[in-house]
Amino acid sequence: MKKITKKRQMFLYAIGGMGVNMLNLMVSSYLCSAIIASGFNADVVANQTFLSRDLVIPAVWAVFGVIAKIIDGIIDVPMASFTDNLKTRFGRRRPALIIGLVPMILAYVVFTLITPNPDAATLLNTIFYGVTLCIFYSFYTLTMVTYYATFTEIVDTQEERNYMSNVKSVCDIVYFILGYVVVRMLLNGMNIRVVSMIVLPIVLTMLIPLLLIKERSTKDGTVTYEDGQVSKTVNLVKSIAYTFKNKSYIIWMVVYSFMTFGVQLFLSGINEYFSVSGMSMILVMMASFGPVPFTLLLYNRLTRTRGFGFSYRYVLIIFAAGMLSMFGVSLLPAGTAKTILSIVTGIISSFGIGAMFSVAYSVPSQLASEEEKKTGISNAAMYFAVQGLFAGVASGIGGQAVLTLLKTSNTVRFMTPVCAAAVMIAFALTFKLPESIREMGKK
Repeated sequence: MKKITKKRQMFLYAIGGMGVNMLNLMVSSYLCSAIIASGFNADVVANQTFLSRDLVIPAVWAVFGVIAKIIDGIIDVPMASFTDNLKTRFGRRRPALIIGLVPMILAYVVFTLITPNPDAATLLNTIFYGVTLCIFYSFYTLTMVTYYATFTEIVDTQEERNYMSNVKSVCDIVYFILGYVVVRMLLNGMNIRVVSMIVLPIVLTMLIPLLLIKERSTKDGTVTYEDGQVSKTVNLVKSIAYTFKNKSYIIWMVVYSFMTFGVQLFLSGINEYFSVSGMSMILVMMASFGPVPFTLLLYNRLTRTRGFGFSYRYVLIIFAAGMLSMFGVSLLPAGTAKTILSIVTGIISSFGIGAMFSVAYSVPSQLASEEEKKTGISNAAMYFAVQGLFAGVASGIGGQAVLTLLKTSNTVRFMTPVCAAAVMIAFALTFKLPESIREMGKK
């Protein structure tokens, strides 16, 4: 694969995945809710549901929802092997992106616009939406695991990967704002079907990687880089084995899982938490996400001067402090002081949030690159797939099991201390990371 060397190209490349992630947010946060009218207030049901009525059988749909999530987690590994081993005269990454992107878009459009029986909640509708959802998640996975794998291959140095990872993390914040602020505003006057189609063109950001990726043929099972390096591909079983043999990567997975548990518990429970905390969700979330581009500059500076280990620990401590401060402020009586202090807690948390998204791209891409240079095995997508599995388990435990326990026991207010405890466990485990990771990025 031909390397990109200009900052402008790297910036554009890192934007590429934002549109696909936006479609995933629309499906998980809005479209899956739009087929069941139960639970919506009468004043919003006309816009936030497809037809203001239940279109699926709730019990059967719940089963399909679980199946879709399981598929979304399990399929990462075979999809990673597919993109790592794709043999075509056009290379492997661009064809894999196209193979993933086209069916994913079609599934999104079909889910949004088509209802087999619009007059009632039927088994036909339930199966139709369930199968369409599984198709969407499958090809979304192929698209994104391929895209993330190219972070290892499209640039040459760890500093360049960090730069693209930081830009990507800012894009994550942007699509969160688009999804949870702008879309919410549009739903005040438009139906979710119309809003979903307005959002759809954002997916065209994935054309940027398609245009920038330049590959040679992989029909012979090898990957040739412009500097003359030649790596070989391996089958699914061997790829998994090579990934799990990387002790540095496995230690990182344990650290990353505890961090993900804390972050996803917070993101999954924000609606419930702010409903009982007496704080403004909009103000706190704006304070948490708005300063991220600037807080990333500090994180990068610390990485360059002290290494990844130090800057990452700083991030974890700051996020834990933000969570504990938020809990303390939630206990205060309502008033101006509480409002101001709640904004301060959001600003404190922002010094951790951006970097916590960034490490999900920078660390596995760097480890995969180092391993490829040592072993001659090119399986970068598998590193992101296995990370996705670990993250899926951690998110499920935090964002589903623990959050449900807190909700049913009326202790949602204690969510933020639990988040803080999880990231502090991650902090303690960072001292087990090998020196090669702790010193990453240090000049």
